[in-house]
Amino acid sequence: MSILSLQSLSLDYADARGGTARRVLDGINLHIASDEFVVVIGRSGSGKTSLLNLAAGFTQPSEGRVLVDGRDIDGPGADRAVVFQDDALYPWLNAADNIAFPLKLRGLPKAERLQRAEELLVKVGLEGAGRKNICELSGGMRQRVGIARALASDPRFLLLDEPLGALDALTRARMQLFLLDVWSRSGTGALLITHSIDEALLLATRIIVLAPAPGRVIADIPAEFGQALLGGRSAKDVKALAGFKSLHDELTALIHADDEEIAA
Repeated sequence: MSILSLQSLSLDYADARGGTARRVLDGINLHIASDEFVVVIGRSGSGKTSLLNLAAGFTQPSEGRVLVDGRDIDGPGADRAVVFQDDALYPWLNAADNIAFPLKLRGLPKAERLQRAEELLVKVGLEGAGRKNICELSGGMRQRVGIARALASDPRFLLLDEPLGALDALTRARMQLFLLDVWSRSGTGALLITHSIDEALLLATRIIVLAPAPGRVIADIPAEFGQALLGGRSAKDVKALAGFKSLHDELTALIHADDEEIAA
């Protein structure tokens, strides 16, 4: 089992005018195993995306360390794949070639990488869509291609920055179940950033709540509603559970509490 570790992690952003640096994240300690689906929520300004950028290696911490299996990372790596809200697909490539692109960078032969792309298209429910141009795909289909591309290099961790945020409500609900299913079958650990409490509760094995100014962990809460979805229960039935409603209220209170209330 792999472990992604954020140890005593802090991040400062320098003032553009040369003044005192602003602390964005402070003293983050978070460990994610490859069998976990960890969801981070919090108000705007709590540093959610900054935390993901640190985990991905896009940003270097001001203090602390990011490690995978005990080894410090020094930048992006194939062991951590990132999916953004904007699908970031290449419009001049078809769906299969988009998925195969990371494998092309690694020097794999064309036949091998296209075979892998076709296998991943089947896995994400897009069998037969490999030759479609990106402009022919719906928003949900494009995100599926983006997730397939992220999985192409067999990463240990999938880092997702609000990948469903731009989708309509119906497509988003379908994609939540899709994400959960892909995670459960892939053996890849997941770290998801979202503003949606419902989404966090439906997907997470653990929910991390960040408070703002600076961003810091104020709660680390286990959740198991995703197992009910994987077991065949509908999202509507899961949301009607007393435990779901109770935890939803608890998370709402945590996210919207004043700093004084949090300190108390």
